[in-house]
Amino acid sequence: MTNDIGGIIFNAFQNATGRSTGRAEIESWMHSLQYMDRVLCDDEIPHDAGVAIEYHLPQTSKRIDFILTGRDRDRRESAVLVELKQWQKAELTQSDAIVITRFKHGTAETLHPSYQAWSYKRLLEDFNQTVQEEHIGLYPCAYLHNYEDDGVITHPFYSVHIKRAPIFLKPDALKLQQFIKTHVKYGDTTRIMYRIEHGKIKPSKNLADELASMLKGNREFVLIDDQKVVFEKAKRLAEQASEYTKKVLIVEGGPGTGKSVLAINLLVELGQKLFVQYVTRNSAPRLVYEAKLTGSFKKSHISNLFSGSGSYHATPPNTFGCLIVDEAHRLNEKSGMFSHLGENQIKEIISASRLSVFFIDEDQKVTLKDIGDKEAIRTWAEKLGAEVVEMSLESQFRCNGSNGYLAWLDNALQIRNTANDTLDIREYDFRIVDTPSELHGLIKDKNKISNKARMVAGYCWDWISKKNPLLKDIVIGDYRATWNLETDGQAWIIKPDSVSEVGCIHTCQGLEVDYIGVIVGRDLVVRDGSMQTRPAERSRMDKSIQGWKKLLKDDPEGGAARLDAIIKNTYRTLMTRGQKGCYVYFTDEETRRYFAERLQIGPADELVADKPLLPADEEAVVLPFRRLGAEEVRPYENSVPLYDLKIAAGGFSDEQQIDDCDWVELPEEFRPRKGLFVAQVVGDSMNRRIPNGAWCLFRIAPAGSRNGKVVLASYREIADNDTGGHYTIKIYECTKESFSDGTWRHASIILRPDSTLPGYEPIVLSEEQAEDLRVVGELVAVLG
Repeated sequence: MTNDIGGIIFNAFQNATGRSTGRAEIESWMHSLQYMDRVLCDDEIPHDAGVAIEYHLPQTSKRIDFILTGRDRDRRESAVLVELKQWQKAELTQSDAIVITRFKHGTAETLHPSYQAWSYKRLLEDFNQTVQEEHIGLYPCAYLHNYEDDGVITHPFYSVHIKRAPIFLKPDALKLQQFIKTHVKYGDTTRIMYRIEHGKIKPSKNLADELASMLKGNREFVLIDDQKVVFEKAKRLAEQASEYTKKVLIVEGGPGTGKSVLAINLLVELGQKLFVQYVTRNSAPRLVYEAKLTGSFKKSHISNLFSGSGSYHATPPNTFGCLIVDEAHRLNEKSGMFSHLGENQIKEIISASRLSVFFIDEDQKVTLKDIGDKEAIRTWAEKLGAEVVEMSLESQFRCNGSNGYLAWLDNALQIRNTANDTLDIREYDFRIVDTPSELHGLIKDKNKISNKARMVAGYCWDWISKKNPLLKDIVIGDYRATWNLETDGQAWIIKPDSVSEVGCIHTCQGLEVDYIGVIVGRDLVVRDGSMQTRPAERSRMDKSIQGWKKLLKDDPEGGAARLDAIIKNTYRTLMTRGQKGCYVYFTDEETRRYFAERLQIGPADELVADKPLLPADEEAVVLPFRRLGAEEVRPYENSVPLYDLKIAAGGFSDEQQIDDCDWVELPEEFRPRKGLFVAQVVGDSMNRRIPNGAWCLFRIAPAGSRNGKVVLASYREIADNDTGGHYTIKIYECTKESFSDGTWRHASIILRPDSTLPGYEPIVLSEEQAEDLRVVGELVAVLG
């Protein structure tokens, strides 16, 4: 028994996500959950209600603070979603669902807690098929346990949102109790939260697919957190802007933060009252959107909505109420086919509009002509007398909502140092494949689902099929493919047959698919751990770095830095086009090894689909796999080994030697890979996670930290080096002793049980004993 609620949640959070978190969040758990504990101390709230803390919303980076599940008075399944806040004060604003409150670094505009709770409910409904199909009622609310009612947070201006998600303040603990008892009168005997957590995730909405509906006034995307704050700020600035009080809004956001979704929402909203256009330098997004709208709107109407960034060099000042510039980092200095028109696209856009909104990610500049950056926008705004407001987007909706993947990618590409040295493959479907043919095959298979998987590559191969369609552009060993640039042009990413071709940065930036396959050319290689860029390996037909030799001659240091950034940014952009997965083939072997070593699996092992662990009360199923006959077996293609080994989940088992093995076919959600094997676990010391007698899937001793993971360990006695080992499965914990010379050693290793039954003690190994411990593998999943 312990009162360390912060530590308990932190450990569970680490085990579930493989990530850490800051002290501030741990303290917020400690403070807020004490208040929730008091609210739940009511005999009429069932003791067997389900509880979830920090529930991760699918395909986003957002989490719901607290969920309670059970059945209401009519025995209908329900879940109460609670947004917890430690606020004490807030200020009223004139923007819908926006308040001002104090944070650690000062006051800022933020969402009203009721809107936030309601938006999370909508996201869960939109993404989770189980919630929809099984009619699980979701009831959001907000609990501000430190807030005395001052008439601000409960102001009638916010009544629409408070009606959707009631708000409870410091004196309202009893009211919150009543709200919970209304919706959770009976306990959770049907494992509602477990079914939600492991329910089928609906395909995420694609902006291009929903565009026509949005332009007809339908709200297809719920704006959450920073998206809603930016949206309301832009609306406010549009109301304030005039030819005498010009406004500029700079919105910075990385890949998948919803820049394009927000831009289109603003196009629809502001277009009701103002002359508004959506602007991009790259024609691919505009052509895709126009193709999607054809048939729903007149061509003249479509043309008035979308425009290229070079269209404003002759536009009179303040012609537009608002120009919304997506992918503003791609803006050029001059306009026209021959770059001979105008002075500067940033200047001309600000001049042409009373409000200019620039969505920008400076790490997506991919050509030498790209001039869009915050400093340049500030400079021109000042010259033109425009007030500048800067905001940022942090919420992640691409890459399966994984901020960790993006931080890892930046670190691996050596764009910037982050704490993400390795990638937890549970977060995002990232795979390294052995051949380009295998890669293209995977993408074609994924494309059969919804036509949302495509191949792309660095521009390292000449476009020879432009003159002779019979020729293949990309040739790697036996692999042959053509660039997509001719057949479907800039709308290639939505054309069904284009999955057989390969796209490049110029036809996919600003767009997204579910799965992206990336061929990394020899313009990006690793040598002795250092990421090197090689512009000479780019195709001579690639205009993005045209003139690079002269650049290096005129400015060796500055030119090299620009080229380095462009090539790295190109692959960063390509490898973040996939909402659900990114599969990569590296043409250079040393580069492949470098990336493989930065996955939380060994270099020889590749991604395996995750399957959630069964709860302790799940009845084990006998042989949840099919044994294959010798004539059927293709090792690691259609099967993995089944070792005749009963792993002791109680202590170290009797000595068991791993000899010859059978081969088994895994359930369809798993991909056979080298390093995987199946074995049976016997005992109850891990029964919270693994039932006695369960068959489990393991991967052989991956590299990286094992702390907090469930491992299969072998402890060989010194006298028995030739006879086998003692095996156990436990949660691995270790303490290290560091020395002044930078070296370290294990001070001790603890193998900790996780059981509902008493009597199971941790196995503690001293430094000397730890030398004989071998971690054989890590648990991937319980099969049954």
